[in-house]
Amino acid sequence: MAAKIEMYTSSSCPYCVQAKELLKKKSAPYQELNIQHMSDMQRRNPGARTVPQIFINDNPIGGYDDLVALDSAGDLDDLLAKDYQPDTPSTPPPSP
Repeated sequence: MAAKIEMYTSSSCPYCVQAKELLKKKSAPYQELNIQHMSDMQRRNPGARTVPQIFINDNPIGGYDDLVALDSAGDLDDLLAKDYQPDTPSTPPPSP
């Protein structure tokens, strides 16, 4: 298993292209979501108004500049190495 990466993009966004290139360089597969899903993007990250918006393991990372800052700080590889663990609701113990 690997990190779950989702990226909201638009076809005319040069920063989206750069973010995709950085993730490809890291051999990190991602799911690209076109900006037509903007309301979903803003629900997940209310302050987001620009693309790309990148989520790693369901956590909002931010845009291209934020992705590059994580990489420069040496933190991106650690995030990409963490397996995706979806939130699983805890199952109550069976009744006696």
